[in-house]
Amino acid sequence: MTAHPDITPDSEHRGLVAALPAAIRPFALLARFDRPIGWWLLFWPGAWAVALAGAAIERWDLIAWLLAGSIAMRGAGCVYNDIIDRELDASVARTRSRPIASGAVSVRAGWVWLALLSLLGFVVLLQLRLDTAILAVASLGLVAAYPFMKRITWWPQAWLGLVFSWAALVGWLDSWGSLAAPGLLLYAGSIAWVIGYDTIYALQDREDDALIGVRSSALRMGRHVRGGTAVCYAAALALWGAALWLRRPDPLVMLALLPVGLHLVWQVATLRPDDGAGALARFRANRFAGLLMFLACVVVGTRL
Repeated sequence: MTAHPDITPDSEHRGLVAALPAAIRPFALLARFDRPIGWWLLFWPGAWAVALAGAAIERWDLIAWLLAGSIAMRGAGCVYNDIIDRELDASVARTRSRPIASGAVSVRAGWVWLALLSLLGFVVLLQLRLDTAILAVASLGLVAAYPFMKRITWWPQAWLGLVFSWAALVGWLDSWGSLAAPGLLLYAGSIAWVIGYDTIYALQDREDDALIGVRSSALRMGRHVRGGTAVCYAAALALWGAALWLRRPDPLVMLALLPVGLHLVWQVATLRPDDGAGALARFRANRFAGLLMFLACVVVGTRL
């Protein structure tokens, strides 16, 4: 099986990672330190929640800790996923160069690296209130089950949405003091957003996934993938709009969602399902979508 020319390998020696000593570099690649998009996407829902709760300024330290936790735990999640999926990864053009699938890192060394990254995540956990820390730990069951979802359901992206949106609950509880409707709606909207952008991401692997029996929403949607992604993004905007409305019931607050809404429309309108490089670019553009949503939450949540 040869790599498609439009498929970007999932491990690349570039940037600061390329400057690391050869012995360390595979571990940085294993934690995807060469691909910061993953921890940005994990981080943004938590930052949104803190901002919408009205604590963007006074709880800047919480936002910083959420960012640190996102980097550590996204890395740990990638290591765990690669250990579980090492045989599948070796069969897919985009992922066969991952350190464990390629043999650059042993499974045993991978478990040790996972433990070290988890220890960093534990340091972040200690900065949270007790009830928030318990809520954060509750996500570990979802994280542990995620690698198996692609084997049993056509919608592993929905499970990923539960995992990658969890920071919204953590950020809201630590800022607001209790789980309330705006925070829950923000979480639900983030799940829909994740399903949308990860469906775009999965477009890169459709041919290989179909051959080896891996399931994804991109395969399930088939030729309707653009429409399906549009529905996910529309649901996200509707749920986010409801969250913002509950925080400040003023029609003008809906204007705060306009920039992120237009950005998501651009993603769908320009998406070409058979263009792997284009799909990756639009997936990565969600880093900017997350920033636009953060600014909307700051505007609505902060009372000057």
